Amino acid sequence: MPRDFPITRHSTPRVVLSLIRNPLEALPPSIFTEPVVFTRISNQLRIYLADPVLIHEALVKNADVLGKGEDVRRALGPALGQGLLTADGDHWKWQRQSVAGAFRHDKLVELLPGMIETAGRTRDRWLSRGGGVLDIGHEMMRMTFDIIVETMMSGGHGIDVAQVERSITDYLKPSGWTFALSVLGVPEWMPYPGRRKARASVLFLRSSLAAVIDARRRNPVATNDLVNMLLTAADPESGRMMSDEEIIDNLLTFITAGHETTALGLAWTFHLLARHPEEEAKVLAEIDAVTSGEPLRAAHIGQLVYTRQVFSEAMRLYPPAPIITRTAMRDFRLGTYTIPAGSVLYVPIYAVHRHASLWTEPELFDPERFAPDAARARHRYAYMPFGAGPRVCIGNAFALMEAVAVLAVLLRAFKLANRDAEPPAPVMKVTLRPKPNLMMNVDVRGGKG
Repeated sequence: MPRDFPITRHSTPRVVLSLIRNPLEALPPSIFTEPVVFTRISNQLRIYLADPVLIHEALVKNADVLGKGEDVRRALGPALGQGLLTADGDHWKWQRQSVAGAFRHDKLVELLPGMIETAGRTRDRWLSRGGGVLDIGHEMMRMTFDIIVETMMSGGHGIDVAQVERSITDYLKPSGWTFALSVLGVPEWMPYPGRRKARASVLFLRSSLAAVIDARRRNPVATNDLVNMLLTAADPESGRMMSDEEIIDNLLTFITAGHETTALGLAWTFHLLARHPEEEAKVLAEIDAVTSGEPLRAAHIGQLVYTRQVFSEAMRLYPPAPIITRTAMRDFRLGTYTIPAGSVLYVPIYAVHRHASLWTEPELFDPERFAPDAARARHRYAYMPFGAGPRVCIGNAFALMEAVAVLAVLLRAFKLANRDAEPPAPVMKVTLRPKPNLMMNVDVRGGKG
């Protein structure tokens, strides 16, 4: 079995500078056209996978030999600890089982009225100011945070929403430095720009959630929300329950992953619809046909098929979590290669979603790619906005319902237009953010939806 790899040579200093600026720029250009690319940086084998067959083989068939690895631990561990996003093995498995009930379909359907009501509050706030120029990324962050706090935390006991949003941004901003220093094997104590502010953000976020847990312990509420699920979760084998620190790990995971990614997906969707008025008109026509001009209800969401296609296509072009990283914990076979332990595997979702062999005119915005027949004809691992394999995002159905509800509420009431002729650049700060911020003109259509 061959162990020699066709190594693509890259300048380590160039890769490191790209990681600091924007990790997307550090992707080997050939991964947009080739199925697999092997590189070696700091004497460590790094493998980029864009072939859906190989991705399935790695993330599903060999899931048990792949861990999150050092890069992820250094970037996310200080904030998320050993929560669902960062943990491995049995610790990950029992945590996943503990919260699975919160994401059953019947439970999510119960949450839809709350999602619609929260989106309606954003609509009413925009109406009260008569529209104007808004930072759509910021607005979507604020709204999706409100949704997750209301639906998963029963109100959140007075969490400072604005400060939480600023803290998450401050924490993620220097993530390029953490990736770069991890690649170089630099000690974790090494200072870098933004490190002090990021650490202060972690202290604020974790102390805020500690207050939520303390308040819930002192004043229990009779609800089966995420907080209560974590408070009562027990490992089925050992019977042990989560410590407060472990509960904080998971609450912070759901707050960051659960609102940041959906908010960014929505912001990019509004941007794309503003550039494609024909698709926007189809969305509006569908909303009117489904609702018959009446206020949006939970029963309408599943019928907004084209609206969902639009959001899916936006996440293809701008996947909120653009790269999956894994590290081989022992040797394993991948295709015709034996991958040695310690190798780092990347599934660059951003590149897979724009790969020349997988998509016709990959740069084109075309929601018809996600019509039911077209979606069924495509390999499951050609499209991965929520990750893949056993560790696929547990909140993917929550996010899709939420996004469709928000689009239906806001698009009926407002027409959004991009202020700048040039689209913002997608920049990876763990998640895929627009640079510069996505400022849009928001004009009242006349209906409140």
